[in-house]
Amino acid sequence: MAATNTRRLKNIVGGSAGNLVEWFDWYVYAAFAIYFAETFFPAEDPTVELLQAAAVFAVGFLMRPIGAWAMGIYADHRGRKAGLSLSVTLMCTGSLLIAIAPTYEQAGVLAPAVLLVARMIQGISLGGEYGSSATYLSEMAGRDRRGLWSSFQYVTIIGGQLTALAFLVILQSVLTEAELTEWGWRLAFGMGGVLAVVVFVIRRGLDETLSYANVAGQVDRPKSSSRNLFKEHPREALLVIALTAGGTAAFYAYTIYMQKFLINTSGFDKVTASRIMTAGLFCMMLVQPLAGAISDRVGRKPMMIFFGASATVFTYPLFVALESARSVPVAFMLVMASLVMVTGYTSINAVIKAELFPAHIRALGVALPYALANTVFGGTAEYVALWLKSIGHERWFYIYISVLAACSLVAYVTMRETKTSSRILED
Repeated sequence: MAATNTRRLKNIVGGSAGNLVEWFDWYVYAAFAIYFAETFFPAEDPTVELLQAAAVFAVGFLMRPIGAWAMGIYADHRGRKAGLSLSVTLMCTGSLLIAIAPTYEQAGVLAPAVLLVARMIQGISLGGEYGSSATYLSEMAGRDRRGLWSSFQYVTIIGGQLTALAFLVILQSVLTEAELTEWGWRLAFGMGGVLAVVVFVIRRGLDETLSYANVAGQVDRPKSSSRNLFKEHPREALLVIALTAGGTAAFYAYTIYMQKFLINTSGFDKVTASRIMTAGLFCMMLVQPLAGAISDRVGRKPMMIFFGASATVFTYPLFVALESARSVPVAFMLVMASLVMVTGYTSINAVIKAELFPAHIRALGVALPYALANTVFGGTAEYVALWLKSIGHERWFYIYISVLAACSLVAYVTMRETKTSSRILED
């Protein structure tokens, strides 16, 4: 048993490390957009440049359902490990393309076209990554600590974002703003490509999960397909969409958009805003396992209800308070409050989704409905915020996030407790 537990921990750590690099590659775009936006989208107004960069960010999300569908089926048929290896290969390709992409001045419209293609490749990668990694971690974890270990899904998602921001802070300290704008941002994408190669090697050495191994040997096992997913498990698929909508919108509002908000609205400079978010995300990352462990004791529903209720009530006043925040400690505390709220969702949403589906269709069931909701509500959050600001109605965005959280709260209250009705049958 000791050897089994040691091997299990090694696989969880290995799978988590790969997930961190995948999300680092994805979030580098958002973190460094304040520097490279004018390289691909030259304009007089910085908000317009960021808006165009955010549009490409959103397009990447449009590809995530395609990746979730194709790679979810692939992971259900070929194994979780195979799905993880394929996703990191695609992410590496996208990162390296951006690192060497020409500027608008050099290639005209070809420059944003290369950027768009690279983000589409990364979107396909991440669509499959989420389902494969969430399923892998949930299946690899033991029954009594499934909430704790699956929380590392968002430990590594936040860790990827944090690492991207930390890398930005480091470059800000050693390069001038002109150097970062001209070429320094390329270093981050190049680093992401190199790390992805390392992760590919790590993932090839992981063990396959027992859940997949048990169904892989069945000659007449049911087929994993989108048709079978929505035909045989419509309630569960729709539930994933409902519980994701408010959670993903709030997550991207509180993390991705917040950096731009602190610069464009609160008035902090780029370095200070990046440091506030780096500190906040680091603290949020540390809270994830604690929240996951709590869910192993009290259940998944109470954690989700905490997020839904608090985000519905406090999103508007938090953003309003941040509008006039001029003190770094005050801004940090307000940002941290929003990150603690959304932890009720982030820490356990992966395991909830995995617990809803049988093994033969689990990777697709986790990935596809999540990707659909993430595309509509998560990938567009920053664009919606910047667009509303550009037309003079920024506070409508606060209301938008609050309403989505309230809609998801209904799903949290009415859903069954997956901790006691889990369809992950193996320990």
